Amino acid sequence: MSLLSRSFLCLILAFAVFTPGSSAQEAPFRVLAFCSDNVEYDHVTFAKQAIQFYQELARKDHFQFDTTTHWDDMQPERLQTYKVVIWLNDSPHSDAQRRAFEQYMTHGGAWLGFHASGYNDESTQWPWFVDFLGGAVFYSNNWPPLPAKLNIDDRTHPVTKQLPASFLSPANEWYIWKPSPRLNKKKVKVLLTLDPSNYPLGLKDTLTAGDLPVVWTNTKYKMIYMNMGHGDKIFSSATQNQLFENALLWLGSKEDE
Repeated sequence: MSLLSRSFLCLILAFAVFTPGSSAQEAPFRVLAFCSDNVEYDHVTFAKQAIQFYQELARKDHFQFDTTTHWDDMQPERLQTYKVVIWLNDSPHSDAQRRAFEQYMTHGGAWLGFHASGYNDESTQWPWFVDFLGGAVFYSNNWPPLPAKLNIDDRTHPVTKQLPASFLSPANEWYIWKPSPRLNKKKVKVLLTLDPSNYPLGLKDTLTAGDLPVVWTNTKYKMIYMNMGHGDKIFSSATQNQLFENALLWLGSKEDE
């Protein structure tokens, strides 16, 4: 990443912490978003736009929104002061960071994860996190990023109740999982699924079939995982933006499923 890009992200992060209307006195809940500036370019681009999006929501919906690129902030004393933790484009790097997150979630924390934050395979070696995702393990993805029709599985959930039965999601790199989290019926509630009419999906790397949950929650925790998060088109859909807003407000609320 260029020095200019790094500087721009740092300015965004600084602005996020010091924006008017983000004081603890005014905020009904506090949010801490983690991101990395040394990962894949399209994931950094998404994080920049996500920060701007949630900054605007913080002013509109009156919650406190802080950001950090320092994953060592993933420590118990810091996390316990936040109602919601967001991972925009990465996940904890050390055993200490992982343990801190496990403790945060098992003691009632809330989590919103996008795209690469849920990536795991045989090299990840974090069994707790695989279980946290409902058993989902990354299997493959399409390439290049493409728009896709998504179907709402459950329109009664607070995250999806204002959305249409289906909508066209902007260009994204879509992950498919084996096993699918949907198979974990005791824990997982799938909220959005890739419509089968999208297949074959891709040009260089093509997804040809299979169950592809896009948004889900492990009902053992207050959490939402979203497959979206690759590139600069993610926030170009008003319907999808409503989904992103609904998710954070539900996670920040006292409402449980």
